[in-house]
Amino acid sequence: MKPRAYIETSIVSYLTAWQSRDLVLAAHQQVTRDWWARRGIFELFVSQFVLDEAAAGDEDAAASRLAALAEAAVIEVTEDAILLAEKLIAGGGLPVQARVDALHVAMAAVHGMDYLLTWNCRHIANATLRGKIEELCREAGFEPPTICTPLELPKE
Repeated sequence: MKPRAYIETSIVSYLTAWQSRDLVLAAHQQVTRDWWARRGIFELFVSQFVLDEAAAGDEDAAASRLAALAEAAVIEVTEDAILLAEKLIAGGGLPVQARVDALHVAMAAVHGMDYLLTWNCRHIANATLRGKIEELCREAGFEPPTICTPLELPKE
């Protein structure tokens, strides 16, 4: 059985964007492309929240993001996920302005994802928030996914 990975929007954005001149951002883009090339060892999942974010902005860029995500299964938005997202915010796991980020975490947890893959290190892959996010997920009865960047995700 393949590990299950929830692909957050920043991943497909880095994957399909023009190469950045910023060295760190360019490196993250390349790491994302390298990870994407071996994505077949994972079952890929997204939510409608990812699709909505990927569809926003420049029409051509949005089309590229959505095309890349076409192979991922779309998981259902459930009442449990919405309630967990609210708990993540109310419990201090994520700030109020990060509602969609809380929904990404909640969707991954409620649907039993092994990994939540993201470059959003401000709110999601944030070492200072991770412990509280995990605690709140477990208190709600859900095992949190391993939140990580493509740099951290196992190669095999």
